Amino acid sequence: MIDLRKVRENVAGYQQILEKRNMKLDLESVLALDDQRKALQLQIDQTKAEQKQFAAQQNYQAAKELKGKIQELEAEHNTVTESLQAQLLKMPNTSLHSDVPTGKDDSENVVVKVVGEKPDFDFEPLDHMTLMKKYDMVDVERGVKLGGARSYFLKGDGMLLEQAVLQYTLKRLVERGFTPMQVPNIVNPECLIGTGYFPGGEEDAYWMERDNQWLIGTSEIPVTAYHMNEILDEKDLPKKYAGFSTCYRREAGTYGKDTAGLYRVHQFQKVEQVMILPADEKMSDQYYNILLENAMSVLEDFEIPYRKLQLCTGDLAIGKYNSADLECWMPSRNSYGETHSVTAFLDFQARRLNLRYRDSEGNIKYCYTLNNTAIATPRFLIALIENHQTKEAQIINLSFFDFRIAKTKVRVFLQKTCKQKLSKTIWWLTYQKKHQFLTKYSLHHSQASSQLHVCLLVCNLTRSLLEQHKLFYSYLLDI
Repeated sequence: MIDLRKVRENVAGYQQILEKRNMKLDLESVLALDDQRKALQLQIDQTKAEQKQFAAQQNYQAAKELKGKIQELEAEHNTVTESLQAQLLKMPNTSLHSDVPTGKDDSENVVVKVVGEKPDFDFEPLDHMTLMKKYDMVDVERGVKLGGARSYFLKGDGMLLEQAVLQYTLKRLVERGFTPMQVPNIVNPECLIGTGYFPGGEEDAYWMERDNQWLIGTSEIPVTAYHMNEILDEKDLPKKYAGFSTCYRREAGTYGKDTAGLYRVHQFQKVEQVMILPADEKMSDQYYNILLENAMSVLEDFEIPYRKLQLCTGDLAIGKYNSADLECWMPSRNSYGETHSVTAFLDFQARRLNLRYRDSEGNIKYCYTLNNTAIATPRFLIALIENHQTKEAQIINLSFFDFRIAKTKVRVFLQKTCKQKLSKTIWWLTYQKKHQFLTKYSLHHSQASSQLHVCLLVCNLTRSLLEQHKLFYSYLLDI
């Protein structure tokens, strides 16, 4: 929970934070409840000591009378504690990063960076639904028939494209030291309370009443709660996780808003970066930027124009210490649309999850936590498809991103098996082939692999050499 000692040390400062966040909270009443709780606990301890003394003196009648008094005090203490806990759960982070501007709501978020040029179409661009239906990549009508509003089927190349994007992003994170995790999609309420989604987010989540469990809206929830009620060792920090999950959101407060297409749906796929750190603000800032760079690099790999927004105080959820959004350009909307977010919490989540670590001196401290959307589909597909369309209503081949992986593997392979000169020649030719991948509509990894196969044959790499290293080549074809 919130560190009330920190609040007491600077009541005026915390009141300012509440005002900047546009939050109304009777801080004095919260502190009064805490005082009452402490006083009752002191009474309980003193009465138990008296009871023990009477028992030692064999004055069992007096000890029995005090037992009833203790029970009354404990009942009152429990009531006060529950009231206090309910208030603490509504209190925001006790700190705000210096980068966070003051603002009333999301309209006052600040654009701090714009990357990439918007496509200059010499034709009227089509929206993603028109393009995807043309190539039988999506079926919303049958999705709605089976699952209700905002339900859909991704099919054929639509499904394959989604998986390719997710796997590409996941591979990049693994290469950067993140541990991939397939997480439970169903969690206990303690996980949602601990991560700060509850109370306040219940209307946006799907509840399974019979079991009192919830469907997750992001893998951040189970991944951050993974070490709940544990004491980690500082030498094992930071923890770097890449959580993959299906996500479920009711979008209860958004009816009538962004209902067209795949922008706002009830079910989607996401890869989430989560980090658990020692209690070090400089380290938190450092890794916050690293998580953000990981997400931005994916956008740049896919050649998507985007912008970075710094969230203002009025748009921060209660647990957030610092947060930014990445918005991709979406031609059919003629605007940017949010696809990624990054958040620093300091110890806000860790306190609620009882997530701690032991430092080098043996002291027990609360961890710091971070998270970031590495990729989320199908919303990302909107930007991907709409920004890579042609006048002929074709979708430019997107398998070029596999080239980055395949190119490296081919180069390493050739350097080990061929003369240096031949290796350089083949590498140059494969590099030149990159933009030839951007052909007519095709999204299959196999096409990228076949293009590389052609490059190898052109360079007179013999069949015997391929057979000799067929294991590597088979792996290449499966990329």
